[in-house]
Amino acid sequence: MNADTITVEFAREEHSCHAERICDLIYKSALQRGTGIARRSPEYISAKITGGKAVVAMEGDKLVGFSYIECWGHGDFVATSGLIVDPDYRHLGLAGRIKQKTFELARLRFPYAKLFSITTSLPVMKLNSRMGYKPVTFSELTDDEEFWQGCKGCINYDILQRNGRRMCLCTGMLFDPKQPLPENTAATPYIMMFRNKLSKIFRIKK
Repeated sequence: MNADTITVEFAREEHSCHAERICDLIYKSALQRGTGIARRSPEYISAKITGGKAVVAMEGDKLVGFSYIECWGHGDFVATSGLIVDPDYRHLGLAGRIKQKTFELARLRFPYAKLFSITTSLPVMKLNSRMGYKPVTFSELTDDEEFWQGCKGCINYDILQRNGRRMCLCTGMLFDPKQPLPENTAATPYIMMFRNKLSKIFRIKK
């Protein structure tokens, strides 16, 4: 298997035929990792594709990776979500390529918006950190009620609710185009993950 045969591109309308497969890949990945993830319907994913808010990785006619963006708070915030790579195509650097392309899409479509991500995945934290995201509290993210309602499909939603939407098992990360890029190192994601776990041990309500 050769990464050179795989293209990572902005999704086009014809890619909407892969919406059901994308939902299946996202769900199976969450089960495999044993972490929470908000469920998305094929209709939801299809709307992101046809609306020009998604990125796909393709090997010929086969979809092997995906991610999308969503605008919140009247355009003040943009979330990057749903990053997935087909298990048979992992360890080829695809996640980084998809993340970079999704970041590029968000910056093109919403150049003045703050970009944010909430994730339990250390690899995603590493990718975010390389692009200039920094860890933040949930209070620094969008207060758009519709975004947080989208977390209802996550198995950890009760934790988010019990803590007054201040924290959950996810780590919040933010890229602010107005701020200078932080001097991140290779250790930054690990430090961030360790601090996040400590915080949750002492603050998450039982």
